[in-house]
Formats: sequence, C-alpha cells, structure tokens
Amino acid sequence: MPGLFVTATGTEVGKTFVTAGLIQACRRMARLTGAMKPVVSGFDAREPGGSDPAMLLEALGLPVEPATIAMMSPWRFKAPLSPDMAAVLEGRTLDAAEVAAACQAVLEPNRLVLIEGVGGVMVPLNPGQTILDVMTILALPVVLVSPTGLGAISHLLTALEVLKMRGVSPAAVVLNESPGSHVPFDATAETISGFYPRGNLFGLRRGPTAPSPDATFDALLAHLDRTALCHRD
Repeated sequence: MPGLFVTATGTEVGKTFVTAGLIQACRRMARLTGAMKPVVSGFDAREPGGSDPAMLLEALGLPVEPATIAMMSPWRFKAPLSPDMAAVLEGRTLDAAEVAAACQAVLEPNRLVLIEGVGGVMVPLNPGQTILDVMTILALPVVLVSPTGLGAISHLLTALEVLKMRGVSPAAVVLNESPGSHVPFDATAETISGFYPRGNLFGLRRGPTAPSPDATFDALLAHLDRTALCHRD
C-alpha cells in the first residue's frame, strides 16, 4: 500500500511528531518514503521554520524553502483557527474531494507516503465537510494519535466510535504522553485496551528516563507492514 493517513483526537497532540517519526523509521530501513500535510493553519510564511510542513521536510532530509513547502502543504492559512474559519478570512474555500485528489496525486506504488491530517478527526474544512471526508475518500490505513491527560480517554473513545461509523478502523493508536500530566500512563493504556486491541496500541513516553522513541516508531512501522500496508492493493 503506498499511503498511510495520520490523524488525531484533537489539535496539538502529536500528529506531526508521529508522522516525522515514521518517516525517520522508513529512512533507517532505507525505504522510499514521502509525506504530505495538505492543509495547515497557523502558518506564517515569513517564519516557516518550526512549522508542521518544515518538520516533515526536515524528517525527509529536504530543504525548507517556498517550493518544497508548497508541495508539502498546498493549502496554507495564516490564522491559527480551524481550516474552514482560516480559509474564510482569506476569501478562500476548501473542498474534501480536491484535497483528497491532491493526496492521491503523490501516491506511488513503490513509496510509502504519509499523509498528515489537520486538527482532529472531525475538524471542519467547510460548512458541510470535515477532514474525515478526505480520509474516507482516500481509504488509506489510519494511525490515530491521542494524548494521555485528563479527559483523553473519552476523546479517544469518541474518535474511535466516529471512525467506526464511517467504516474506518485504525490500524494503530499511538498514545503520546501528555507533558506534566498526573494521569498514569500505564493505567490509561490498560483502560483503553478494554475498548481497542492492546496489540494495536503503541506508547510514546516522556521524561528523562523515557526510552528513545525510535524503537517505538520502528515497531509501529513493522506492525503496520504486517497488518495494514502489505495486505492492501
């Protein structure tokens, strides 16, 4: 399968970190890889460094410059708002079919392309469509990223239920430990495993004693190869 879609339970929970980590795992295995974050808001063209498109370009080993940013993220909006609101402020519109078509155009049979969504599972693109509409059109294997702070379990279970209603069953869930959270990480994973297969659950710990995330990303990629990527046309 040439593509993988990375989404999340909300914004600022680690989608780009996970996407970049999977890119680097591919590169460690000398595997051809690419990436695209078709829609991004809160993007300042004067200071692109540190932005989501820049992080993905750096993970790929590509320069952060206007041409590569335009290829990585064709729809870029300055306001740090949901894409529908940010687009209106610039007199522009977003359409799920157009976004999906741009993603499909970069998929290649012999290269794994990681498509990173924007915001959470149901972030609006326009008054009648969300990023989930793009996901259902693409029909790619999905990785769902979730934080672990207070309330995260409910948000994750809600996202899983919404995805299920649209015929999307995530190939993996990544728990990205929330900085400073007092919610026990292992207890969170145990609770979630009552609703979602434990074998498809991956954890990214934080703190000075946390293991390197590289091993987790390598294991996640191997899992996806076994369960989602190599079994699809």
